[in-house]
Amino acid sequence: MTTVFLIMGSVGIAALVLSILLGDLFHVDVADGVFSLPVVAGFVSALGFGGMIGSYLAPGSSSVRAFIGVGIGLLFAVPAAWLTWRLTRAAMHMPTDTTPDQDSLLGTIGVVVTPITAERPGEVRVLLAGQPVKLRARAETPMEQGTQVFVIEAESATTVLVEPTTPALPTS
Repeated sequence: MTTVFLIMGSVGIAALVLSILLGDLFHVDVADGVFSLPVVAGFVSALGFGGMIGSYLAPGSSSVRAFIGVGIGLLFAVPAAWLTWRLTRAAMHMPTDTTPDQDSLLGTIGVVVTPITAERPGEVRVLLAGQPVKLRARAETPMEQGTQVFVIEAESATTVLVEPTTPALPTS
């Protein structure tokens, strides 16, 4: 009887691991919510391993040991299934940040990495969602490398119009 419970627990664990690793790839979820594959696999594995422990430790005949094993297995399986359901639901409904887009560039601060001239655009490096991004940049006035800039318009996802954060001093 202990072997049957052990096999049941092992099959449940294997199904749980495969559903987590390959579930999105092959869309093997049979149902959603309480009867999803991870929840059923968690229930079966806890029933198997809990039943194995119960039947191994129980005294008496094999039928008594099987009955006690199933009872102990259910004591393990119901909370394990509930916990698996809660964890998978929390993971599936976890809020994430929005994907940065062209509008996300507006108002960002950066630095000129390739000088901007009247004849040709240069390049600026800005922080977008915490990551450094290098963009093609145009400006109304020429800017040297190292000038701190402010993005005033995003012409595309890779080209911006910038102005210096501090106005240039007039030359006399």
